[in-house]
Amino acid sequence: MSFNSDTSPIGHLDTPVSVLITGASSGIGLAILRKLLDNRNVLHAFAVSRAASGSDALTSLQHAYADRLIRIDADITDEDDLESLREKVQKRTHTLHLVINAAGLLHSADVQPEKSLEQVTKANLERVFSLNAFAPILLAKALVPLLSHGEPAVFASLSARVGSIGDNRSGGWYGYRASKAAQNQLMKTFAIELARRNRNACCLLLHPGTVDTPLSAPFQARVPAEKLFTTDRAATQLLEIIAGSSSADTGRFIAWDGTNVPW
Repeated sequence: MSFNSDTSPIGHLDTPVSVLITGASSGIGLAILRKLLDNRNVLHAFAVSRAASGSDALTSLQHAYADRLIRIDADITDEDDLESLREKVQKRTHTLHLVINAAGLLHSADVQPEKSLEQVTKANLERVFSLNAFAPILLAKALVPLLSHGEPAVFASLSARVGSIGDNRSGGWYGYRASKAAQNQLMKTFAIELARRNRNACCLLLHPGTVDTPLSAPFQARVPAEKLFTTDRAATQLLEIIAGSSSADTGRFIAWDGTNVPW
């Protein structure tokens, strides 16, 4: 199923939907948010990031979309923040149809992907696991009451092909690889429980490809031009996968082109 401003972001659902995106102030998350706000079937769009209220990009969108966009400041690695997040969403709606976790950490000023075993540290492993592995399942725990309504719903979290154990042929990037692999297992397990709570719901792990964002910027040199996607293209590709999914797809690890990624 294609995704555009006239089609529902959730397949087989014609009623207005409420969506929530984490990592919504930049990169793929912001591009997804823009496309969802431009969709006439989206009633509420909750934009979540650590500083959503101070984001210039989100402020600009707020002017354009008024009350349809609700900005929420939250650190999704913090369980108290996640509890508060659910409470803030529930002030607007008790039903979410789409949750997209687009937050993740590959590098920062003091964290770099390891090129050798000697560069592995406990502190860096804890940093990347906190956001890439622990945050998605804690987000699911906080929001599952809003997804357990019996209507079609999707919980999608951005993973990465480098998190595939079966596809690991080059080594390196210990923390990032392992944290994404851990996320995959946690989300796969959540998918099984989500199906018991809402038989029409779906949990997806999505590999967006290499996208031209600050996250990938230091590692783009060897990426062919045709395989380096704009955030707009990546958002469209991911939303098309989501719109075309059903409960039968729950627990899948899917690449941007719709193919399965090996575990």
